[in-house]
Amino acid sequence: MSEQQIKQITVGQFFEAWKDRLKLSVVAENDGMARPIREPTVNRPGLLLAGFTQYFASKRIQVFGSAESTYLRSLDSQTRLDRYRLFFRRSIPCVVFGRNLKPDPAFLEEAARRGVPVFRSPLITMNFMNSATLALESQFAPRGSEMGSMVDIQGVGVIIKGDSGVGKSECVLALIERGYSLVADDITKVILIGGDQVIGTSAEITRDHLEVRGLGIINVARMFGVKSIRLDKRVDLIVHLKEWANVNEMERVGMEEMTQEILGVKIPYVTIPVGPGRDIARLVEVAAFQNKLREAGFNSAEEFNRRLIEFMNHNSKKSGGA
Repeated sequence: MSEQQIKQITVGQFFEAWKDRLKLSVVAENDGMARPIREPTVNRPGLLLAGFTQYFASKRIQVFGSAESTYLRSLDSQTRLDRYRLFFRRSIPCVVFGRNLKPDPAFLEEAARRGVPVFRSPLITMNFMNSATLALESQFAPRGSEMGSMVDIQGVGVIIKGDSGVGKSECVLALIERGYSLVADDITKVILIGGDQVIGTSAEITRDHLEVRGLGIINVARMFGVKSIRLDKRVDLIVHLKEWANVNEMERVGMEEMTQEILGVKIPYVTIPVGPGRDIARLVEVAAFQNKLREAGFNSAEEFNRRLIEFMNHNSKKSGGA
């Protein structure tokens, strides 16, 4: 698996990715879109504007709300200008004004002089900060790619792996026909959210499409409807399809739960032997249901083992009594 850790993004990358969702608009054009954002969160610069300079989170997007704007208007023009210059002397990425507030000309002049982009959004400042923080976390999150297709089976995100020609695409197609949703075909892009959840998605160019040997590329959304496509899903299970002849001795009961690490998170992992007459799609479906039961606290193998021990103990007591 290829893995990438994002250490910084540019203001332009942030703006292009989230301008619609965050309702961002450019207040003043300048050449600062290449400025780096080095921390995946935002900052309100109230303390700095009040003259406290000992600590200032300059690597973050700076957000102005009603409190900052009202305070600045209470200052005389020279003091306000001094605070603007104090603020822009820091190497900040960009500034966003919430509630569609408009910065005054002196602010925009200082921003232009330092090459700092200025945006505004109609969102309530706190709502903007929450949404922007989530957006930044997703852009900074560790990411990579897994060889394999991904399907959402009744809320269980399953990555299906296997050697070329083993029948992955046929299995995925059969699952889609049963009403489940395609997340990604052939290569699943993964991203780590919150440090413990791996989210799978598809490359933009291949989204909605599935390659089936002998048929070529099919448009899943057009053929099976929009419900057959899901943009992203948490990875809950990895299923590896292997030719029967290539499978070594396997545990028959399933007491030992196998895992595979993706972006540092251990994901349950099962191997399904592929052979003539086996309904692989049905087996993958059952594996997903089994995983769902385990997450709910029910383990079939442990229950069977418990019943077996109880049976053996019972027979032992009967033999001893005899």
